[in-house]
Amino acid sequence: MKKFPFSTHARLAPKKLVADALFYLAGTVLYALAVNIFTAPNNVVPGGVTGVATLLNYLFGLPIGTLIFIINLPLFFLSWRFLGREFTVRTIIVTTVGAAIIDLLAPFVPPFRGDSMLVAVFGGVLAGAGLGLIYMRGATTGGSEIVARLLERRFHHIPIGRLILAVDGVVVAAAAVVYQNVESALYAMVMIFVSSSVMDALVYGSDSGKMLLVMTGKEREIADDILKTMGRGVTMLNATGAYTGDERRVLLVAVRRSELYQLRTLVEEHDPEAFMIVTSTDEVLGKGFKSVQDEKN
Repeated sequence: MKKFPFSTHARLAPKKLVADALFYLAGTVLYALAVNIFTAPNNVVPGGVTGVATLLNYLFGLPIGTLIFIINLPLFFLSWRFLGREFTVRTIIVTTVGAAIIDLLAPFVPPFRGDSMLVAVFGGVLAGAGLGLIYMRGATTGGSEIVARLLERRFHHIPIGRLILAVDGVVVAAAAVVYQNVESALYAMVMIFVSSSVMDALVYGSDSGKMLLVMTGKEREIADDILKTMGRGVTMLNATGAYTGDERRVLLVAVRRSELYQLRTLVEEHDPEAFMIVTSTDEVLGKGFKSVQDEKN
């Protein structure tokens, strides 16, 4: 018998496969509940392929899950060809299961009929939580993310987040036309914003942080105080000023968001003239943060 070519999956530990499956199942169920309870019954489109399927359901009465799967078929082919086999296989599995769950749950879950803002907020929370669980394990629900990744190959200078937003924007604009109601489009924008925020909080929130580059003449005493007072590691980078030609050491420090104020205060107490660059990091792995082993699991 010819072996299946995806050696990456064959090497995955059973424990990780089970964890992936549980995350995918939980994520697709939450997303299906968001669609069936909040968005579809209230004419609020969640963006992407699900949004297109919701509009077609409104126009022709076809099942949303079935439409999601059909629309994604050509995208699966393009993804397989250009984005890689492992990513595509994971996405096909999640999209197929998610589409089936949306249609299976539709007759059994009661739709929420109430304030449209509540629909947008709570629908966004459920959808974002579901997508976050899926993205955390290296898969997507297909649709706009596949389109955005394909467009990114052509438009390298545009971040993928903006490409996804552009695709969702087209769907939201179409919703205003189909529903003949601008308010539906506005609530859809609120829903997409809430969903993205919740998803980012799940995927990045607990492991995100701040990274500081500190340029000072008192690098040794500041580094010692950070090590002693905050228990954070400090890296000293050799640097040369382009204008003066002076050699000095730049401190590199990673901290949690909640520790940023304490670190800035500490630096300013030692050297009010210190030059600091503060950047946000999506994820910090290692001692004092999430372990690398946890990330692998």
